[in-house]
Amino acid sequence: MKRWPRLHDLYLARSVLASILLAWAVLLGLDVVLAFAGDMDEIGRGGYTLGHAIAATGLTIPGRIYQLFPTAAVIGTLLALGQLAASAELTILSAVGVSRARLAGAVLALLGLITVLMLLVGDTLAPWGNARAREIKSLRYGDMALSRYSGLWAREGNMFLNARDGQERRQGDARWLELRGVRLFEFDGDGRLRSIAHVARAEHRDGAWLLHNVERDVFAAKSVQRSRVAQERWASQLDATVLSASIARPGTLRSAELRNAIEYRRRNQLDASEFENEYWSRWFYPFNVLALVLAALPFAFGSLRSGGYGKRLFIGIVFALGFWVLQMISSRLAGIYHIDFRIAYALPPIIMLTVSFLMFQRRS
Repeated sequence: MKRWPRLHDLYLARSVLASILLAWAVLLGLDVVLAFAGDMDEIGRGGYTLGHAIAATGLTIPGRIYQLFPTAAVIGTLLALGQLAASAELTILSAVGVSRARLAGAVLALLGLITVLMLLVGDTLAPWGNARAREIKSLRYGDMALSRYSGLWAREGNMFLNARDGQERRQGDARWLELRGVRLFEFDGDGRLRSIAHVARAEHRDGAWLLHNVERDVFAAKSVQRSRVAQERWASQLDATVLSASIARPGTLRSAELRNAIEYRRRNQLDASEFENEYWSRWFYPFNVLALVLAALPFAFGSLRSGGYGKRLFIGIVFALGFWVLQMISSRLAGIYHIDFRIAYALPPIIMLTVSFLMFQRRS
């Protein structure tokens, strides 16, 4: 008798997995096609070709898989359990002693395994693919632009750095960050400008910055001294990873890099909300999956006994869209009113689970 529940678990998990993979494939296919179609207008600009567009879109697939999994999970779960409920298989399983808690546990165990895999993808393949795709798309503009207007700005103590543009370079196994059109503004303790340095090119190598073609103006009380050097080593605490975070979007960074970027921005009193939003969205990713599926499970045991795939698909889409809209509003409000993002990402799952529980209690 102890073997039967395990067979039921495997049967249920197999049914749910098949529906999730189907929903996942459809959502991913639509998302990739729409992304590629939106990129068609960029072909021919600069050095951007059709092959580059295909490669850039393909490199974003791991990130799209990661983002679409919660939606695919709730839709696939509702489709599978709804079909089992409509064919009275869930009723039969209950009749042989398999409780609803055991059925729900089998579904959640399957989703837990996939979620762990998605967490790994979301912190490795997805950022890597997004970063490489962004590098390919930068061919449209010749060089990788840091900002549309004033370029990259960074601060370390009394020193402010402004760079016109830059990019990560590679040569063999070596990889370094190169900034071009750099200006260094140094202030004293009273906020007065002490010096301005114009640097043609700055490279971060071996833990320090190598400045090329430096022209520096040093301001005294009644005079200005100008000096020029071909090369200068600058032992700054500005980390290349942190500056890369300013160049790259948060979605192209791993969690450890996001945390470093957040700490750097907080230390220098800069806005870190964009990076905090991405960082905490990854931490709450498994809770989002759990909340969506748990909120939808009562419908599988109740209202989905009758009705076809259209009804189940509609309910799944409503759940997913409602959840993401709620989460988007919550995270946007957190960024505007400087609310802790942990609170912003905890509220939507709590609200969804509470509403679902109350609806289930009323139906019962």
